[in-house]
Amino acid sequence: MKKFSSLLLATVMVMFLIAGCSTTAPGEKTNTDGKESGAAPSKKIGLSVSTLNNPFFVTLKEGAEKKAKELGMELVVVDAQNDAAKQASDVEDLIQKKVGLLLINPTDSDAVTSIIKSANKAAIPVITLDRSANGGEVVSHIASDNTAGGELAGQYMLELVGKGANIVQLEGVPGSSAARERGAGFEKAIGSDLKVVAKQTANFDRAQGLSVMENILQGNKDIKGVFAQNDEMALGALQAIKAAGLKDVKVIGFDATSDAIAAVNSKEMSATVAQKPELIGSMGIETAKKVLDGETVEKFIPVPLELIK
Repeated sequence: MKKFSSLLLATVMVMFLIAGCSTTAPGEKTNTDGKESGAAPSKKIGLSVSTLNNPFFVTLKEGAEKKAKELGMELVVVDAQNDAAKQASDVEDLIQKKVGLLLINPTDSDAVTSIIKSANKAAIPVITLDRSANGGEVVSHIASDNTAGGELAGQYMLELVGKGANIVQLEGVPGSSAARERGAGFEKAIGSDLKVVAKQTANFDRAQGLSVMENILQGNKDIKGVFAQNDEMALGALQAIKAAGLKDVKVIGFDATSDAIAAVNSKEMSATVAQKPELIGSMGIETAKKVLDGETVEKFIPVPLELIK
């Protein structure tokens, strides 16, 4: 009997030691790589911004940072500098750092597709901000309705200059959804009532807006209005118009940056379409937290628009 009791005790002790060496709690599953399948996703969020050389996106970033701090989330921000290849590299780095979610403001709506697919493969949710993506799986898109904003600008331009007037349109970065949609909305609103004597890209950049507008004015002095698809280009165009000595040319921008609002208040610019970048950034973080907490979010989350004139 004593021999049997000793054998039983030894068996129990061996089983206890084996159980003690295991890192898996009772009932908990593990993956083949040893990671716990029930592990919570990282609360670190990656934000890839198209360019921080534009006040609009600086404000968007600041809105995201403020909300992240408020919610106790860690935010890593990278600047693509309007370079699709750099954005791809930046996002791959964020994926390697194992962020829990990616917020992407695409430089190019087509080029960003491969980046998003990489995130999809790594099981990292993606939310796009301001500009949409033309491919890949996106949890949600947060933006103003750029087409509706373009229509607002077109309707007001027609009201300001009247039917038959010559106007110019400065376009944003080719391939970006913002440029495509704002232009489409503007052209829908003006129809054949206004004559677009020149339509050229200035890549959402103030310096390029100035140089492109200077070139346009060399062959088109008789213009009554300029629609620029963002405020930076509008402010550049305004400099060229002033330098050319032209009077009463109506300039409408898009984004409602602080410089543009000041120009509208001083009557140098006629209007700008406000789409509230700080709110886009803030809503991006709020939505990211919901996704990381396992909540369902809307595929498209609109941000209100306003014409400031």
